[in-house]
Amino acid sequence: MSNFFSSVKNAYKLFKSVDFDQLNALSKKVNLAQMLEAAGNLNEEQWQGLMKLMSTQSKKKPLPAIEGDFYHLGDEALKDSDRALQLEVRAFLEKEVKPLVNQYWLKAEFPFELIPKIATLNICGLTYKGYGCAGKSNLMEGILAMEMARVDTSMSTFFGVQSGLSMGSIYLLGSEAQKQEWLPDMQQFKKIGAFGLTEPEVGSGAAGGLGTTAKRQGDKWLLNGQKKWIGNATFADVTIIWAKDLDDHQVKGFLVRKGAPGFTVEKIMDKMALRIVQNGLITLTNCEVDEADRLQNANSFKDTAKVLQMTRAGVAWQAVGCARGAYEAALAYTQKRKQFGRPIASFQLIQNHLVEMLSNLTAMQTLCFRLSQLQDQGMLTDEHASLAKVFCSMRTRDIVSRAREVMGGNGILLEHDVARFVADAEAIYSYEGTKEINTLIVGRAITGFSAFV
Repeated sequence: MSNFFSSVKNAYKLFKSVDFDQLNALSKKVNLAQMLEAAGNLNEEQWQGLMKLMSTQSKKKPLPAIEGDFYHLGDEALKDSDRALQLEVRAFLEKEVKPLVNQYWLKAEFPFELIPKIATLNICGLTYKGYGCAGKSNLMEGILAMEMARVDTSMSTFFGVQSGLSMGSIYLLGSEAQKQEWLPDMQQFKKIGAFGLTEPEVGSGAAGGLGTTAKRQGDKWLLNGQKKWIGNATFADVTIIWAKDLDDHQVKGFLVRKGAPGFTVEKIMDKMALRIVQNGLITLTNCEVDEADRLQNANSFKDTAKVLQMTRAGVAWQAVGCARGAYEAALAYTQKRKQFGRPIASFQLIQNHLVEMLSNLTAMQTLCFRLSQLQDQGMLTDEHASLAKVFCSMRTRDIVSRAREVMGGNGILLEHDVARFVADAEAIYSYEGTKEINTLIVGRAITGFSAFV
């Protein structure tokens, strides 16, 4: 009788330590009646060993945190105050932006309600000095561009056009009066800017000759031509228009105000990427601009290139953010998604994809960190920025593709975010200079020969 009670007691302990899923799986592998009999025959020492073994196996180790900065570059490179700002911006994006972006991306509309909220972060024109700007490092600006793209590349692009291309044109090339008029309000998002360089027939060849023309008549200029793919154009208060002066054939920049006669914008529809960004086709028909609204220090395409060099580094950081967002989403998915009775993250082929993604992402991050350091040291060249743009945009394509692959069919659904990153990576690959153009810039620097055309 004592053996019977001992068997019941031990069996009760055994089943109490096993959850229903384990019990169901166990019943398919062993004869429960025989297991009960065997449990009853165990002495106390044997029983304690069995319970210890089962207790060790049943405890689940906590999974590692989802972290795309594998080498902890942010922890090492940033001051405490800058690290705090990075985390503040990340928290804002997770709370305010992430819940909205899929629905706005699907509708190809812009969440205007976010603009005043973004303004409270006080990060626009981050690297400029004066005019309400913070005067922080280019490294910090790059990291924040990455943080934005990590959640949504469209919002990062909107911010880059505002803070980098349009404000940067005025900051680098405008007169003091122009800076005083525009920069403080743009820094607070009270005024929105756009940047009009690319044309329907002139993209990569902008340095070789623009189709948009400018003709001076007294104290006014007449602008004629078209600009295409201009972000923020449909609602901007000021658009920087680059045009060829018909008299000296040099490229000049103009501040075209919203509502200027002869200035019309048509929203570009049916995009597969950056759908939240409001890209416009601008038509200029004898558009009048005062001489006071010509960028006073923009006198050739070399001046335009100063703006592009500055912002191209930011696009490389955007590529890092897009890739990081896709990697982290894919990693989180594989830890939760189960097939064949266990998370797919436990399979070798999935881990291979994840490690390949992380390897590329880490290489991109370290390259961009060094790029921003060069920029902060005043050593940045066109070829430095171009190499980063080439490498990061190519690797981003590979990372988002693998992220979509590990998700299987679910990878094409917006709800998992990766589908949006896959599409947006295609825009990053092309804008701010295609792979081919940036490759030729680097090639010219390392060989001494120009292979353009």
